[in-house]
Amino acid sequence: MALMPKRVKHRKVQRGKIRGRATRGNTVAFGEFGLQALEPGWIPAKTIEAGRVACTRNAPGSKVFIRIFPHKPVSSTPAETRMGKGKGEPDYWAAVVKPGTILFELSGCTEEVAKLTFNRVAHKMPVRTRMVKRRSI
Repeated sequence: MALMPKRVKHRKVQRGKIRGRATRGNTVAFGEFGLQALEPGWIPAKTIEAGRVACTRNAPGSKVFIRIFPHKPVSSTPAETRMGKGKGEPDYWAAVVKPGTILFELSGCTEEVAKLTFNRVAHKMPVRTRMVKRRSI
């Protein structure tokens, strides 16, 4: 089942602009390896779920952490509808991602397995990504 908020203050929101780099959620915090976004974009809830499934199938026995959540309702008007008549109904939920945001994290697996897994997940994501390791201080 796709992720979505239980309740929201406003049913429809404006599109907005994605500016700057991520200042929060940009380091590997829970796992050993992370998948980091390199460009801005919206990631739909179905795509996040597809990435989760790819993680759990390709890295069995390892723990998967999803670091993004779809808070933004994206609306669309039906096809062949004339102009006017207001904004369309919410179509799907999306996570707003800035460059530098960690999307997924893995722990309990080797670097080779993590690289293979994140390669599979990256093919499903609508933004360019890279694999990063946890910094040991």
